[in-house]
Amino acid sequence: MSKVIAVVNQKGGVGKTTTSINLAASLASKGHKVLLVDFDPQGNASSGVGYPSRKVELSIYDAIVGEVTMQDCIRPTEITTLKVVPANMELVGAEIELISAQKREYYLRNAIAQVKDNFDYVVIDCPPSLGLLTLNALSAADGVVVPMQAEYFALEGLTALQKTIDTVKRHYNPKLSLEGILFCMYDPRTNLAGQVRSEVTSHFGDKVFRTSIPRNIRLSESPSHGKPVLLYDMRCAGSRSYLALADEFAAQPLAAA
Repeated sequence: MSKVIAVVNQKGGVGKTTTSINLAASLASKGHKVLLVDFDPQGNASSGVGYPSRKVELSIYDAIVGEVTMQDCIRPTEITTLKVVPANMELVGAEIELISAQKREYYLRNAIAQVKDNFDYVVIDCPPSLGLLTLNALSAADGVVVPMQAEYFALEGLTALQKTIDTVKRHYNPKLSLEGILFCMYDPRTNLAGQVRSEVTSHFGDKVFRTSIPRNIRLSESPSHGKPVLLYDMRCAGSRSYLALADEFAAQPLAAA
């Protein structure tokens, strides 16, 4: 049994990579076997678990273009049950190369299929766009986690993303579903945050995670140390929130492998 999750938002700076790293790490800290797949050419999820670009020898690019196997690209992290497939700027080339490829939307799915059965969860950190790389991630995933800020412009982006998910489900991946919407950098003391959360909940109901991620200095600092926040400061509000999210997330059923 395993579940492949794409963490997606076409808007940058909403907590997408932070969520990919820390949801994966929190699930792993609870004994689940987790693979974090960095599918963003910026490589921030990789550096956030100890693999800055200068340390990346084999990347997800090498796996999807078929030069090596996916297993060859998996690297350990400080958490025994968390592994990572890193990325770097070579991934930009993959998007160009895939444009003319047959079944171009399934390259990542085929790579993940090689190792999926070895993990309980595969978490894909997607680039901040709705291009071919994100299409590959959505075609590979069982579910989608959408981090967002409690801002009105974010509502417009959420509507566009929902249309993209529906299109991918119709044409490429009928099993794809919205796993949940996660409010990040959330301040419940502001009227705007409450209004936006209320509006999103009115449209998406229980697809909005009960857990929200607050603004937290320690959470912001941890990537510069190459660590998930629970290894940097386990007692801070960011760590506690992502551990709570992992509990909420893990309570949902796993998809059939």
